[in-house]
Amino acid sequence: MKQNKTQLTPEEQKLFGDLMPEELEEVINSGFNRRHFIKLMGLATAGLLASHAIGAEQLFARAIETDEIPDLIPEAIENGINVSFKVNSSVKKVLIDSRMTLLDTLRERIGLTGSKKGCDHGQCGACTVIVDGQRVLSCLTLAATCEGKSVITIEGLAKENALNPMQAAFLKHDGFQCGFCTPGQICSAVALMKEAKEGNASYVTKNIREDGKSLLLSDEEIAERMSGNICRCGAYPNIVAAIKEAQSGKNITQNWLFAG
Repeated sequence: MKQNKTQLTPEEQKLFGDLMPEELEEVINSGFNRRHFIKLMGLATAGLLASHAIGAEQLFARAIETDEIPDLIPEAIENGINVSFKVNSSVKKVLIDSRMTLLDTLRERIGLTGSKKGCDHGQCGACTVIVDGQRVLSCLTLAATCEGKSVITIEGLAKENALNPMQAAFLKHDGFQCGFCTPGQICSAVALMKEAKEGNASYVTKNIREDGKSLLLSDEEIAERMSGNICRCGAYPNIVAAIKEAQSGKNITQNWLFAG
C-alpha cells in the first residue's frame, strides 16, 4: 500500500465517481493499476466514456502503477550481464541473460507490459518501440545492444496528463479494436512522423531527389511505411486517418467504402 495518495484531477474524480464509484477510494489510496485500466477499456468498448472524454484521456495518459521487480541473483541467470539504458526518461540497470531480447527485458524484468509479444518473429510489429529515435522490433533486438541508449515505449509517450498527439488521434479515429497491436502501431507511427519530417524516402515516394525536405504523407505513403504493423481487426482506414491528422494538424474525414 502506498503512503502517498494519488492526486486525481477533477475530471478523473468525476469519471470514477459517476462510472466506477466502488473504485474511487482504492485509486486514491493505492494508485491507478492494471485492473482499473482494464475496467476502463471495457467501458470504452461499451461507449460509456464519451461524456467523460477528458477524464478518460488523463487516466489513459497516466503511468500504470506496478510493483518493483526484485533483482535476480546472478546464479539464477545463465550468461548473466548487467545492462544499463534509459527507458522513458528513467535510467534502468538490470541483470539479464546476454541472449535476452529487449521485448522480454521490458516485459519480464522492467515491468513495462505495453509492448506486446505477438508473433515473436518480427513479422507483426506489435512489439515496436523507439530506440534512439528509430523504430525497432524489440522481439528481434538483443537488450545487450541497447547499452547506453534511449528506449521509448508506449508508456513513455504521454506527458503527465497529456496524451501524445498520435495517441489522441488514434482515440479520436477509433484506430484500434481489440487493442493488441495498438502499442506497436502508435510507436511506429510516432517514429514514422520523424522519418517524414527528415525527408526519408519510402518505396512509394515519387520524388526521392528532395533530400531533407519534410514529406506530407499520403494514404499510399502511410500504408507503405506502416506495412510492418499488422492489425488483425482491420482498422487500417482509421489508423491512416489518425496518422494524417497527427501530421497535418487538420481534421481528417474518413472515406468509408461499403460493399453493395
